[in-house]
Amino acid sequence: MLLRVGIAAVFLLSALWAIAAQPGALTPEQLGKALKSDTLTIPTPGELFAALNKPGTPNWAGQYRPPMPMTYSNRAQIALNLGGLVADGFIAVEAQDGQQVKNIGTDIIKLAKALGVSDNVLSRGKSINEFAENNEWSVLREELEATQNEVKISMQSNRDQDFVILVSLGGWIRGTQVVSGSVLEDYNEASARVLRQPALVSYMQAKIKEISPELQRDSLVRRVSDHLPEIQRLVTFSGNGTPTADEVRKLNEAISKLIAEIQRKPDTK
Repeated sequence: MLLRVGIAAVFLLSALWAIAAQPGALTPEQLGKALKSDTLTIPTPGELFAALNKPGTPNWAGQYRPPMPMTYSNRAQIALNLGGLVADGFIAVEAQDGQQVKNIGTDIIKLAKALGVSDNVLSRGKSINEFAENNEWSVLREELEATQNEVKISMQSNRDQDFVILVSLGGWIRGTQVVSGSVLEDYNEASARVLRQPALVSYMQAKIKEISPELQRDSLVRRVSDHLPEIQRLVTFSGNGTPTADEVRKLNEAISKLIAEIQRKPDTK
């Protein structure tokens, strides 16, 4: 059973069920897991991928991206990219690519260490490598969930709740890029419906407004925040809530631009 931590506020339940009621959104069961797994109600990358209802096997390896820099010094950028790396880990597990899992696991630990997380997080790098070498894919999914949650627990204990929000947000952004890209490769309506999540984006906008004023003034956080209204518009589909292939393409392009902002090298402007 996946490691679940954190408690979500009761007043968010109505928003969660509003998302669940939308055609093609995460099911109540999947949202329930998200509710239990984080102090936020943002679904983990693993839950996003599980909600992707595609016939056959998605081309997970086709969603790989080049390695990102490990030289970030801005903690907001580190947190957002750490969330994205966890999503990359789930992609590699779904592709059953042991070497890719190990590579990403190493990068996850590097960024987590840069955030000053506990030794409990750092020790999971060895476990990820061992499970990857033995092709223990189900256990690896659990280990990635546990690693993400260990990061959040460590940061919460250090009173870094603002960065917990950014880790979760980064994971959702990268996960949505992957899901929309996978849908585009072989479009079908059932798969596309999972992308309709306007209430969830609205919730994320609200969470960003709750972080410290100093962090809200961070240039990257401002750019991410500025992108979210457009992302919300692009995940609000008319009619029966099923996006067309063209709408999925526009969402993928917009969220890919946001990913580019998040992983931009520190020495570029």
